Amino acid sequence: MQRSALGLPELIAHRGNAAEFPENTLEALASAVELGVRYVELDVQLTADHVPALFHDSNLVRVAGRSECVHELNWQQLAEIPVGEPTRFGSRFADVRPPALHALAEALPGWHGVTAFVEIKRSSLRRFGQETVVEKVAAALHGVLDHCVWISFDLPCVEALRRTTGARIGWVLERYDEVSLRAAQAAQPEFLFTDVERMPAGAALWPGPWDWAIYEVQDLVTARRCLEQGARFVETMTVRSMVAAFAGARQD
Repeated sequence: MQRSALGLPELIAHRGNAAEFPENTLEALASAVELGVRYVELDVQLTADHVPALFHDSNLVRVAGRSECVHELNWQQLAEIPVGEPTRFGSRFADVRPPALHALAEALPGWHGVTAFVEIKRSSLRRFGQETVVEKVAAALHGVLDHCVWISFDLPCVEALRRTTGARIGWVLERYDEVSLRAAQAAQPEFLFTDVERMPAGAALWPGPWDWAIYEVQDLVTARRCLEQGARFVETMTVRSMVAAFAGARQD
């Protein structure tokens, strides 16, 4: 496990710079990179024709104001739907469309030094099965796996992806308890993720061969607390304000 030498954790942009741009879009991810963040996180769902797309929910209600299910649309249909989150942004991003995962593979080489945490969503696993999901997402990122980490709440899925691709994996914990600790010790993922609300109060995070990433962190005080308890990374949607807070802390 590595630790920051600067007294601050590393920042992960949660779904990109999602405070200022529609989440899980190339615009949000590129904005985070432009702000200097070198770790981004994004979510992946499969369409009806098994195309991996950058998408968090299984439906379009929140990001598009529509009721369709992502898994019941083919890629051509999904790619034509604006996902500009009108309830947050009005018509500002009316032309933004969801990217396919292969678009991330095309963008990553141009983002020097950037690592992408690629989260496989459980609704796709339930709908299409682990074998299909693993095959499709692995193929989409073939050639850029050195820049990627597979993550999921579904531990067997990321273990399968590690066997298939050789890439690093991270497990997103649903519970911070002894059962999860034993599973982590058996699986030996390179990363463990947990919600800031699930962190043990005042106690060190489990030691192990993994690096900890804590989400959703929105202020400097909490970020420093996470570091003190053993987390190398904090994940945030409020990228610009956190980058500014970290820059100010380095100058103090």
